[in-house]
Amino acid sequence: MQLLGSHASPYVRKVRVALHEKGIDCPLVLDDVWSPDATIGRWNPLGKVPCLVLDNDECVFDSRVIVSYLEELRPDPPLLPRAPEDRRRALVWEALADGVLDAGVLIRLEETQRPPERRHAPWLTRQRGKVAAALDHAERALAGRIWLLDDRPSLADFALGCAVGWLAFRLPDLLTPVRPALAAHHARLEERPSFRLTRPS
Repeated sequence: MQLLGSHASPYVRKVRVALHEKGIDCPLVLDDVWSPDATIGRWNPLGKVPCLVLDNDECVFDSRVIVSYLEELRPDPPLLPRAPEDRRRALVWEALADGVLDAGVLIRLEETQRPPERRHAPWLTRQRGKVAAALDHAERALAGRIWLLDDRPSLADFALGCAVGWLAFRLPDLLTPVRPALAAHHARLEERPSFRLTRPS
């Protein structure tokens, strides 16, 4: 089993964090999806990472699908709570974190790939508003708490931490103003080996 991806992708980082937290040894094979020499299309027709290549050459793609597969492959330690309602809450947090990343990636592509005169300011404002609203929501949820759902971190925390980490790496201005509870949450995550070993570069 091997994971195709990059050091900079937050979606890849979420999968790498999950692999590390579960103690699953899976090498990262670097592939630049923007390069004409990229091989990802051989495995994922969408040309996107992360892509988990299984030992039988079957592929699992989309970070949420991969993490779900890893949870079934090795249930312990769990990334998701066992209780259905808590599990639902964790998955909603994952969706929110991925939504922050989706908006952030669109902002970055607009600002780096499109000439200034062709950028659509209202559209950028809308994407920035999504990020701000989601981060404000997380700040309120984390007030007075260590982790989002329980007394131990879960996929909810890991997904949110990967989103915040990518913003700090690529779009740090979107983390202004400082949200103290969210900043403390992220600092706790960055102390974990799974986060230290997967910092974007």
